[in-house]
Parts: sequence; structure tokens; C-alpha cells
Amino acid sequence: MDRELQAPIDPALAKELKAGDMVYITGTIYTARDAAHKRMDEALSKGEELPFDIRGNLIYYMGPSPAREGRPIGSAGPTTASRMDKYAPKLLDLGLGGMIGKGKRSKEVIDAMVRNGAVYFAAIGGAGALLSKAITASEVIAYNDLGTEAIRKLTVERFPAIVVIDSEGNNLYETAGAAYRRELE
Repeated sequence: MDRELQAPIDPALAKELKAGDMVYITGTIYTARDAAHKRMDEALSKGEELPFDIRGNLIYYMGPSPAREGRPIGSAGPTTASRMDKYAPKLLDLGLGGMIGKGKRSKEVIDAMVRNGAVYFAAIGGAGALLSKAITASEVIAYNDLGTEAIRKLTVERFPAIVVIDSEGNNLYETAGAAYRRELE
């Protein structure tokens, strides 16, 4: 089912989403990759605040290329989500509404998603130039010294993604793979 989604995500809406739903996200999302996740984890360990209110927000695992003239951002394709798996459960327990990336997630992340009613969306890998067209504004808000891995606040309009793991733990990577194997038999 195709759904229009406003970010930050409402927890009740997150629970309605099902693995396989196509969504178009409009609103504010944040970027963070490995180095930014490590810094956020260090800040939390020291009792410090995160650079943005995590509750209900979506983190897009992406580091953009430089923006072309007249554009807010360059190519903006997803990066492999599993690299953030050691940090994601803590952020989910703090209220993170969801994540956008590509690739599978660990059992610990899926358990934290179910525990907290969060979702994991996949963006299409290799389509960074196309995805960047849904980004209307980009602003570095933290860790500027990390370059492309700095945390950015993005304004998106109809950013396309697919619910891969829903708040009940249903996993499209597993169900689609099993269905494909059954077809081959």
C-alpha cells in the first residue's frame, strides 16, 4: 500500500505501517552515519544532550556528495544500515521513530524496534541522484568536522522509501526471499 508520511513520525502511524508498504516521506529527517553515531553514543555516555530531539524523528543513513550549483545537496543515496546496529538500540530506546538505509538489521535492532514501535525503511541504493531531488533543504546541525558524516537536518518532500521492517518485526527481506525461493521450487 502507498502511504504519505509526515516526519517526524507519529507513533500511532508507525504502528500502522506494514512491511512492504511504499511510503513518501515529507517533513524533517536527519542524516547520521558511523562517525556521527559514535559521537552521539559518546555524548550519551557522558550524560550530554543529543544534537537534536530524537523522539519520533527519522535518521537517514547517508553521507551526501557536494551539492551542485542551485541544489541543496548532492547525490544522497543510502548507506549500509548494519554499520549503525551497535548504536541503534539505544537510540530506539530513547524514542527514535525510525531509520532509513539499505540492507539487513541485527536481531538486537529488530527487538528494539518492536519494543519501541519503530520502523526501518529502505531507500533505493544506487539512486542517490534521484533521491536528492526529494530533498528541498539541507543544513549541517552538528559535527561539521566530520564532513559528509556530519549530522544534517533535511527537509524532504515525497521522499520515496519502502517499509522493510515494521513495528511488529515483520521483515520484508525475509518474507520476500522466502516467497521467491518458493516460486523457484
